[in-house]
Amino acid sequence: MKLRLAAFKAMMRQDLGWFDDPKNSVGALTTRLASDTAQVQGVTGQHLAAIVQIMSSMGGNLMISFLYGWELTLLILVLVPIIVVAGTLKMQILAGKAAKDNEEMEKAGKIVTEAIKNIRTVASLTREPTFESLYENNLQVLYRNSEKTAHVHGLVLGLTDGILCFGHAACFSFGAWLIIHGRMDLTAVFLVMLAILYGSEVLGEALSFSPNYAKAKISASHIMMLLNTNPEIDNLSHEGRSLDQFDGNVQFEDVKFSYPSRPDVPVLRGLNLKVSKGETLALVGSSGCGKSTSIQLLERFYDAKQGNVMFDSVSVKELNIHWLRSQIGIVSQEPVLFDCSLAENIAYGDNSRAVTMEEIKAAAEAANIHSFIENLPKKYETQAGDKGTQLSGGQKQRIAIARAILRNPKLLLLDEATSALDTENEKVIQETLDKARQGRTCIVVAHRLSTIQNADRIAVFQGGVVVEQGTHQQLLAKKGVYHMLVTTQLGYGS
Repeated sequence: MKLRLAAFKAMMRQDLGWFDDPKNSVGALTTRLASDTAQVQGVTGQHLAAIVQIMSSMGGNLMISFLYGWELTLLILVLVPIIVVAGTLKMQILAGKAAKDNEEMEKAGKIVTEAIKNIRTVASLTREPTFESLYENNLQVLYRNSEKTAHVHGLVLGLTDGILCFGHAACFSFGAWLIIHGRMDLTAVFLVMLAILYGSEVLGEALSFSPNYAKAKISASHIMMLLNTNPEIDNLSHEGRSLDQFDGNVQFEDVKFSYPSRPDVPVLRGLNLKVSKGETLALVGSSGCGKSTSIQLLERFYDAKQGNVMFDSVSVKELNIHWLRSQIGIVSQEPVLFDCSLAENIAYGDNSRAVTMEEIKAAAEAANIHSFIENLPKKYETQAGDKGTQLSGGQKQRIAIARAILRNPKLLLLDEATSALDTENEKVIQETLDKARQGRTCIVVAHRLSTIQNADRIAVFQGGVVVEQGTHQQLLAKKGVYHMLVTTQLGYGS
């Protein structure tokens, strides 16, 4: 329990760049959380008790053997290094197989997680046989590895047992010689032999644990590696400043950035941009020009490689991560709802306190979703379903807006908040967003230029920098990049 909790906390500490690594996919992490801790558990508890029993038994047996026949005991002990070498070799071989098994288990877990998590897409594309085949291939690899392990295990165990059998033959011969020459009696020979034989059986029992130890060693190294990973942005850190008053002024100063998974592909190439208190700024441009990346830098999902992102003239790197994110409300193109009640989903907007039902209803009314919820049989106790599958796109969007409003943020980020909606829903959501952004600094990312014409200022991105700024009319008059984007959309629309 403690290992699983510590491992999960370590995962939650990591920054977004860590999760971008394919090795840290959802399937791999969940498999690791389930299997690695279980493997470590396999060599604790009763297994530790067995080890203590083995050690005490071996010590007692050796004392009896030396007391009744030291010469015969010394002969038997000559074989011990050979047994130890054989056991060590066995451990090393099995450890290598255990590492490969863990890798294949993570791959198999990733396939299962992706298939089940996206079962609607899989079913719509009729790709069930494909995922079954992928999973079967991984299991076949595991099976072949197990076969090889079984053969190696059997070979080494046969070798160690053979050494014991030859040792017994030698000991009986030497014991007979000692009896003939009067150096030991029959009772003493059998006492020594039985003590060593019992000790050998116990030692064999210890060696039979070796597969568990081999797997536990690999699993423990994975867990320790995770626990010792220090993220650049610690999501659970309590360090940093918390401003007494945040007005909502935001600034990008010569920001350069590329994603950790693609360090050679620059996204922002010296971005300079300023948003003043209470201003609504719209970011427009073609896909991949850096609009959504700017939003993620504001959330401090990533840190800029060069330059600064400033909140009221203070770098985000100096601010406490929890305080920083508590000042921001975000509504994205595909809002994620949790598999709990609608009331709980809205209350997630502010986890710093106990949110009352009156506040939840007020936020829902502000988001134009209250009347819909009240008409449901269970009202606010209605379950949203996994990722909000029980709701339509527009309904999910309004729940997400209510969640953002409940937080009462100084800075509201709208990342393609209406692009996935039909015309009727888009109009309703747009009116809701217009209400929500009043009195707040608001940054809007949009492809549909018709939705941001009323913004105080529009910044046009191209190649990771801002190439034009101004109001809708000013930018149209320039007949530059923005004019081209507008005329292109109108042309497609006609």
